[in-house]
Amino acid sequence: MSPTQHSKTPRGFSVMELMIVVAILLIVAAIEIPNLLRARIAANQAAAVAALRAIETAEITYAVTYNHGYTSALDQLGPSNGPASPQAADLIDSRLAGGEKGGYLYVYVPGTVVDGKIDTYTLKAVPSTPCVTGFAFYSMAPSNQTTITAESFTTAVEKDFVAQVLIGSMESDSVGCTQ
Repeated sequence: MSPTQHSKTPRGFSVMELMIVVAILLIVAAIEIPNLLRARIAANQAAAVAALRAIETAEITYAVTYNHGYTSALDQLGPSNGPASPQAADLIDSRLAGGEKGGYLYVYVPGTVVDGKIDTYTLKAVPSTPCVTGFAFYSMAPSNQTTITAESFTTAVEKDFVAQVLIGSMESDSVGCTQ
């Protein structure tokens, strides 16, 4: 081949070939993104159940260790700057003690005081953004702390005051959701 002749081999991709590759990638993304979001919600919901069990274990440990009954607030189970005490027992991490972790809000309501000790509590896990971070609302009844009850958004809203309060702070189009 002489220096003035050019080879006829292609030196890159044509615009059409690049557009086809981009279209294929967009199709694959459109198929996989909803699956990824469902997997994330399932992980959030499983983490919420695990967090409720962790709080339950921490409450029992607190009651046995300090002989004060259960805590009056969730943050009493959290970390302390010094040695553990009844005000900061260092039994759960700071995010969970703050009432929010993994796309869920944790609502802790102490029960009645008997002989100077809180003898029961109610614990709820509510999606921080219903239908986005989770579909299920979880609760532990005061009479049976070892059973975690799961309810759909609609059922929880119909019978639970906490869920009804959430509706007031939500957009009107996010009130109902499907899984």
